[in-house]
Amino acid sequence: MDSVCDINNQTLRSKAGGEEYSPLPLIVILGPTASGKTKLAVRLARALNGEIISADSRQVFKGMDIGTGKDLDQYKEVPYHLIDIVSPGETYNLHQFSQDFYSSFTQIADNGAQPILCGGTGLYIEHILNPRPYSAIPTSTDFKQNLERKSREELLVELKQVALPIDFCVDTSTKKRLARAIEIGLFLKNNPDFTIKRPKQIPFIVLGINPELSVRRERIANRLEDRLNQGLIDEMNSLLAQGVSHKVLQGYGLEYKFCSKYILGELNFVELRTQLTVAIQQFAKRQMTFFRGMERKGISINWLPRGEISQQEIAALKIINSYGT
Repeated sequence: MDSVCDINNQTLRSKAGGEEYSPLPLIVILGPTASGKTKLAVRLARALNGEIISADSRQVFKGMDIGTGKDLDQYKEVPYHLIDIVSPGETYNLHQFSQDFYSSFTQIADNGAQPILCGGTGLYIEHILNPRPYSAIPTSTDFKQNLERKSREELLVELKQVALPIDFCVDTSTKKRLARAIEIGLFLKNNPDFTIKRPKQIPFIVLGINPELSVRRERIANRLEDRLNQGLIDEMNSLLAQGVSHKVLQGYGLEYKFCSKYILGELNFVELRTQLTVAIQQFAKRQMTFFRGMERKGISINWLPRGEISQQEIAALKIINSYGT
């Protein structure tokens, strides 16, 4: 039997039924870590004949399963994309994600299914909702690292000496982003014939999950305990045995950074658990700050009611059904 959902007089059916597919806007599910994004995405995918595209900068890496919380068992029969696509240590950046996203999006549409973008990497999500064509400009890790050794004040002075396109929005919040702006300006100066390809704007609906602070903290603490019991340290040792260095693993932050320090003897187990819990809490706070910043830039986020996921699913479907009315 077809999977059918009437949304604003548009009929969404699986291709197996031979019916015409009326594509809907991209559904985006975002929120801080441990907010329940994947569970909601899977429920919506089942209701809407959907396929999920991951927007997580670490879940792309093979073998980094427990530390990144891939939770692949939750997907079951729901198709997913952009998980386990590169090896640890390989370069994967915003430009590569953009290319992979549009490839997956096209594939899902060709399947007659509903694309659902789900994750907590705000930079990736924002780029899809508000495309940044300049991300296609190649980057040099060595060049950026040399710039980042300078003070923020020095970088601001250097930035003033670089001519940037009038539509380029400079983010001066971190040295990393200042360095990238300088790199882009210098590249365009040295490559005047470089053509900027502007991504096609995709219509979208953004759904946000933000549990109560006390709930989020409890979930983070419990989840970390579960991951440690499930073999997070063993996963780290396996990656090291495959030739992935401590330096590379620490670069992925959070679980991999602190577990690396534990294996190296720089932290004992109690320090690992305590410091990592605090770091994840701080990370969740930064995620919410980024999402609020997206709202200030004009991206509308429909924050779902706090509570049971079944109620969030009902609220989400109502929002989706009302799209365009």
